[in-house]
Amino acid sequence: MKDKIFGVLQRVGRSFMLPIAILPVAGLLLGLGSSFTNTTTIETYGLQWLLGDKTILHALLVIMNAVGSAIFDNLPLIFAVGVAIGMAKKEKEVSALSAVIAYFVMNVSINAMLKISGKILADGSIAKDVLDGTITSVCGIQSLQMGVFGGIIVGLGVAALHNRFYKIELPNALSFFGGTRFVPIISTVAYLFVGILMYFI
Repeated sequence: MKDKIFGVLQRVGRSFMLPIAILPVAGLLLGLGSSFTNTTTIETYGLQWLLGDKTILHALLVIMNAVGSAIFDNLPLIFAVGVAIGMAKKEKEVSALSAVIAYFVMNVSINAMLKISGKILADGSIAKDVLDGTITSVCGIQSLQMGVFGGIIVGLGVAALHNRFYKIELPNALSFFGGTRFVPIISTVAYLFVGILMYFI
């Protein structure tokens, strides 16, 4: 029993390595981009001719800054996919697709619950009684601020569903939906309810 738990924890740890590997590169892009596009830095060192507005290098640094920011802004989704791939036994690409679907389904379910409960008003604005920073935009969906934790919940859950159902055989009438095609379906249904549960938690 102890060895089995230790083995699962090792697999979880290894699955975190895939999304974590991109962080140093994202940090460098964000750091270099934001540092060398800072007007105070440029003026202090007299580098307007090299890094000032409308120079090629300035444009490249702005793009680097945007790319680094995009990675950090979407870390929950990156972790959801990375953990699902790392924890899946076989057919890893199916678990990755299922994780993306489950991630969006969970956040849309939370969004619907926030609208039903009056936390998000009809015009899309946030109610006054909501604590600042509780609701954020997740890939364009107003949802609860769960950060990387939300992505890990999706990754681990989808991997568990994937490992349980990727070989499932359905009756002949439904055989098209069997095997790996069943994983995104069951993930969608499961994470609809997980999203509702996460709202209450």
